[in-house]
Amino acid sequence: MDFRVKQAIEILSRTPSVLRAMLEGLSEPWVLNNYGEETFSPFDVVGHLIHGERTDWIPRTRIIIEQGEARTFDPFDRYAMYESSKGKRIAELLETFGSLRANSIETLRAMKLTPEQLALRGMHPRLGTVTMEALLATWTAHDLNHIAQIAKSMAYQYRDAAGPWATYLSILQK
Repeated sequence: MDFRVKQAIEILSRTPSVLRAMLEGLSEPWVLNNYGEETFSPFDVVGHLIHGERTDWIPRTRIIIEQGEARTFDPFDRYAMYESSKGKRIAELLETFGSLRANSIETLRAMKLTPEQLALRGMHPRLGTVTMEALLATWTAHDLNHIAQIAKSMAYQYRDAAGPWATYLSILQK
């Protein structure tokens, strides 16, 4: 499938409601547990997505438009949520994410990006030259990746209880 901003927005705009449907009102074991060392819990994922809304996707889009490759993106701290989410509850994180994402979608729509702008280049601190299109496609895939990660984390809580059926469920494998 070729990248289209409108189609990306179809996914990006739904992520907050998907996360609310998956997580709102659940007990803490569902929200706070992960599936092993160096994996994120659903709570961690939502905090991570909040950090991305604040520091990654739209800020980098603006850098590409305004400065291109002349300014390297600020490095993204994949683990910033551990500090910024301390003391918060999942309901608060979901609300914050929903609000931030709505603003991001509004900003993205208002940009009315042209094919020429999608071809503009920026400078990633580790990947080097990237295009606007790649950034926005990655944003979309990133959301879907983390939705799958949340589902895996939740399913993994029943890996032992599933008994012999666990071998048939790829989501329960490490």
